[in-house]
Amino acid sequence: MSGAKSNASRFVLTLACPDRKGIVAAVSRFLVEQDCNILDSAQFGDPSNGRFFLRTVFHAERATDVARLTDAFASIASSFGMDARFHDTSRKVRTLVMVSKFGHCLVDLLYRHRIGALPVEIAKIVSNHRDLEDVAAAHGVPFVYLPVDKANKAQQEETLLSIFDGEKIDLVVLARYMQILSPALCAKLEGRAVNIHHSFLPSFQGARPYSQAHERGVKLIGATAHYVTAELDEGPIIEQAVERVSHALTPEDYAAVGQDIESVVLARAVKWHAEHRILLNGRRTVIFS
Repeated sequence: MSGAKSNASRFVLTLACPDRKGIVAAVSRFLVEQDCNILDSAQFGDPSNGRFFLRTVFHAERATDVARLTDAFASIASSFGMDARFHDTSRKVRTLVMVSKFGHCLVDLLYRHRIGALPVEIAKIVSNHRDLEDVAAAHGVPFVYLPVDKANKAQQEETLLSIFDGEKIDLVVLARYMQILSPALCAKLEGRAVNIHHSFLPSFQGARPYSQAHERGVKLIGATAHYVTAELDEGPIIEQAVERVSHALTPEDYAAVGQDIESVVLARAVKWHAEHRILLNGRRTVIFS
């Protein structure tokens, strides 16, 4: 391995497969043959299910691209039963942010994006309300208003998918989007949609969760970021955080603390996904630091 080089020809290889001898050797040999230099590599073997996971960052010494690398690696991937993917780090992850009326997560993501702290390109903001349209305009991001009710839910999801395909979206971020996605849409977005919610579930459901928590004297406020699945708020967990609160705080204070945690946790999840650090392991995730 060697020091950092320009991102112009830097790639990431992620893979998951049944654990067996020779995987790391095969990957290393392939990269040498492709005139590539490994900059960083991390691996994990899960003894509970016999799965192996690897993330390798490398620099290509000669001109190449994801398609060429994928084709050249195909026989190795097949022989080991790998789900292997190459990623060009010069290409930012095209992201669609969905939001309703609460704007704290959206504003935080837009700021981090503006200062270059997130390796994403926010292509569009979609909302079922117009409350945050001015925020999108202030950041120069196209805003799409898609009101949702029982009668038009299926039609609006078709519109959403057309935006997803038309904009070549890689990642959907539900930044406090207060609508439940259909099982069919969840299936189409598997591993490509991240949600954030408070961690009071399942104790305090429905409206005013922070007020409910205050009434019960909760001492820990937290947030969970996870991939979206048809099972509501039960997808593979990416990141969680908590903060202590005291009896001296009001319900509004609880909500303010919760919003701060939600923003930070969601930003971490988006960053890790965009840096190709997350691999799905059944209902769990493997996250390489």
